[in-house]
Amino acid sequence: MALFMPANKGSYDDRSQLATVLEITREISRQTDPQEMVRRYAERMRDLIRTDRALSLSRRGLSDGWFRITRSSTWPEEINPWKEKDRLPLLQGGVLAELIYGNEPRYVEHMAIADDDPAIEYLGGMESLVATPLFDGGEALNMVVLLNKDRPNIDIEFFSEWVLMSNLFGRATHNLVLSDELQQAYTLVDQELQRVAAVQRSLLPDKLPEIPSMGLAAHYQTSQRAGGDYYDFFPLPDGSWGILIADVAGHGPGAAVLMAITHSIAHAAPEPPVSPGRMLAHINQRLTGEYTGDSNTFVTGFYGVYQPKGRKLRYAIAGHPPPRVKRCEDGSMFGLDHVGDLPLGIIADLTYEEAEHVLRPADQIVFYTDGITEAVDPLGDMYGVERLDAVLRDCRPDADELISAVLADVDRFTDGAPPTDDRTMLVAKVW
Repeated sequence: MALFMPANKGSYDDRSQLATVLEITREISRQTDPQEMVRRYAERMRDLIRTDRALSLSRRGLSDGWFRITRSSTWPEEINPWKEKDRLPLLQGGVLAELIYGNEPRYVEHMAIADDDPAIEYLGGMESLVATPLFDGGEALNMVVLLNKDRPNIDIEFFSEWVLMSNLFGRATHNLVLSDELQQAYTLVDQELQRVAAVQRSLLPDKLPEIPSMGLAAHYQTSQRAGGDYYDFFPLPDGSWGILIADVAGHGPGAAVLMAITHSIAHAAPEPPVSPGRMLAHINQRLTGEYTGDSNTFVTGFYGVYQPKGRKLRYAIAGHPPPRVKRCEDGSMFGLDHVGDLPLGIIADLTYEEAEHVLRPADQIVFYTDGITEAVDPLGDMYGVERLDAVLRDCRPDADELISAVLADVDRFTDGAPPTDDRTMLVAKVW
């Protein structure tokens, strides 16, 4: 059932022209390539307007009367003006320069072209023209010129509508060009970020070490291509192992760069990092002295030295979430939080306190970054330490199973949403 009817149905020609315009609108709305969109538009326009010759001009990036011919119906082959600019004729002065720099539409029924006009090969033999400026930022940076051997084929009454329609199409084309350029730029940036991410991941251990009396598993997930989480292991001369987990404030390429710097500093310690406090103090001194002094960024870190004989873990903490320990022997749960100092890279010459804990067989330890506990659900509530502890209550036989259980629980909690911060976990199962 028709909801409304026009008061005047109009003539057959009016309705036919409207149908053509609607079909043109539908046609160009399907296009994603600006060159193809212009081609389709030109084909459709020939159904509405007869012309003996058509030109497109551009003065983008030019001045002093210079302009380019970007399209001509006389060319034997099509040139893509956005990708083949070096093939476009570059001219200065003459009738076409006067038109495009005039910033106004022109409707000329009788024109006289000098034989020495720079564009004589495009204008020669033509009697009339219709010049339509295409505005960008208030200036006619582009122009469409329709030429005929006799009078213009556009009625002067229709001319204003033609100017409006051409500018709307020109703006749509320009937006499509910008979208295409943006996509190309995004692709290039993404490729560079993939290279950054590859370099960053190469700084992580390529495989987990075999530490006596301890089974290990690790999970590393960035919220963007590259991130700022970091973990590492250091074999020490007395058979002990250093365990480092760190988190650069923020995420993305900037955090990834500082993560790489932290890695370099940690591996350039002047002596084997057998003391957790001295290790963190060394990293902090180098960061504050050379990298983070005025950048308002910092790094949280946990460094522990594990002695397989005796299962002793001596550790220091720099603003990092304390690891959680599940003692499967008696069911108790606690954090390694007997010490804690400022993050790395804020204040120079800090001393980091140390604590020691003796682990027992079947203990399971979770080292993590705050991307785990600060993950949020659809309502904005944080996952938190209590939910992490709830997963740890079930003593699983190996570290891999424990990581899988935590990640599955976080995924359920966040309703499968992608992470907004980097998520790193190291799980140690003592035996």
